[in-house]
Amino acid sequence: MSARSADPQDGGNAPGSRVASLPAHLRKRLADACDSGTLPDAPSPLALRSVLGMTDGSGNLAADLAELARLGITGRALAVWVRSLDEAGRRSPALDLVWSGPEVPGLHARDTRRVYEELVRTAEQSVWMSTYVYFDGPQAFAELARRMDEVDDLRTVLMLNIQRARGDTTAGDHLVRRFAERFWGTDWPGTSRPAVYFDPRSLDPDGPTGVLHAKAVVVDDEAVFITSANLTAAALDRNIELGLLTRDSALAASVTAHFQGLIDTGLLKPLPSA
Repeated sequence: MSARSADPQDGGNAPGSRVASLPAHLRKRLADACDSGTLPDAPSPLALRSVLGMTDGSGNLAADLAELARLGITGRALAVWVRSLDEAGRRSPALDLVWSGPEVPGLHARDTRRVYEELVRTAEQSVWMSTYVYFDGPQAFAELARRMDEVDDLRTVLMLNIQRARGDTTAGDHLVRRFAERFWGTDWPGTSRPAVYFDPRSLDPDGPTGVLHAKAVVVDDEAVFITSANLTAAALDRNIELGLLTRDSALAASVTAHFQGLIDTGLLKPLPSA
């Protein structure tokens, strides 16, 4: 899937394209650093990693800033331009298509796995995540667990489906305990723990009256990724899956408010600690 890119530092070739595709919190740090003179006109990748706290793409961003400097866009002028990107984005948030599966020659598309991992890696305040199915928990949740261990106060809420196998007559509370023991004992790879919720309707012994089927990620009350893909290797890499990614704070607030409402009214129940 080399033709696809979710890394904001892997943007297009036009001058400023990699700056424009940075997450909003990194654009703010860049503008502040340009305003204060903390960064030189053509900073090195090492300087960008140090000042902006970047983990990926600093080489590409350094090349982009060097090209802007060659055009005379530096210092406070660069800071003003960077801040104007956020203002334009607030007026008309961009929507990006995100695909899994075979590539189509000649068509550029963002890649589901890379979008998911980039969103999690750049989270600073909160992550809300919902999935119907996940396989290989230590792998599926590796990036999220790592980010939680890096950012002490990162608020993380997971919403997961607990499946009752057809013909299984096990009591619902026992299924929940069994799921919790497996999740906390085997599937969750981090030392910090997220808040986890499930839809109890899926455990109805007479057959589910409904399940938690939403697949979505909301990061820092800003980035919203809604997708058909579950947290499985097949869905992230091989299946033909389609999603939308946008940075729209109003939409982000709407999604998290709905999830919070489901939690507050008891429609989603907390997973017990094992």
